[in-house]
Amino acid sequence: ERKWGIWYPQGGMRALVQALVACGQRQGIEYQFNQTVTGVDVVNNQVKSVKLASGEVLHADLVVTNADPAFVYSNWLQADASKPLLHKHYKHSMSLFVWYFSTKKIYTNVQHHTILFGQEYRQTLNNIFNKKVLDDDLSIYLHRPAATDSSHPTNHDSFYALVPVPNTSANINWADAAPTLRKLLGRTLQDKILPDLENQLMDDYYITPQYFESELQSKFGAGFGIQPTFFQSAKFRYNNQASISNLFFVGASTHPGAGVPGVVLSAKVLENILKAKP
Repeated sequence: ERKWGIWYPQGGMRALVQALVACGQRQGIEYQFNQTVTGVDVVNNQVKSVKLASGEVLHADLVVTNADPAFVYSNWLQADASKPLLHKHYKHSMSLFVWYFSTKKIYTNVQHHTILFGQEYRQTLNNIFNKKVLDDDLSIYLHRPAATDSSHPTNHDSFYALVPVPNTSANINWADAAPTLRKLLGRTLQDKILPDLENQLMDDYYITPQYFESELQSKFGAGFGIQPTFFQSAKFRYNNQASISNLFFVGASTHPGAGVPGVVLSAKVLENILKAKP
């Protein structure tokens, strides 16, 4: 990233998803949107079908999932004896508090990507991973797509501000904590980079670790799957092939790792795995 910069699709990350869907449709792939998988039927270590919340059952010869592997093993395969031995011992990443907002004022001096470090970054990490408490000394990633995205409306500005926070293994009541954190985040941004922010707001909303856990079904609401420690990186991550012979993983917690490039590359890795199979 320091050497070549960061690639950003015009239209936002949604444009990447739309391009992938269009690519699949050109190959004759059929999509069912707004469906939730509730489980799989396994016979003789093979998935025979996928069960949807609607009650529909989809028969399958091979299943690829980008769901969180920890969630899959805990929920879809909860009675299966072939779970990885280390499954329950993986350490999960931090979670995120993300505030989305638009403003009447256009902040032309703010770049597409900005990182604002707190005063005591080491202490922030200690609070997130060890003490598992919130910190008033915020470290923030600020995203302003209008800086380079020509598809953005020209009569206002929009942002999201991302703050690393403890995942849901911490004893934090987000119903109480979220409004307080939102106000602190607003004041911090106003003081450091977005003057008069509170008076310029048009609309806003935020998501907490509970969103990652309940809506995205990430264990402990982890924002990046399992932590990228040495023994949880590369081959030590969840294998692209699950313990079930015809079930495969792509996404943040499997090889090669989290982040948009890693997640997309995991599909390329899996393509090569499947091509090599008899």
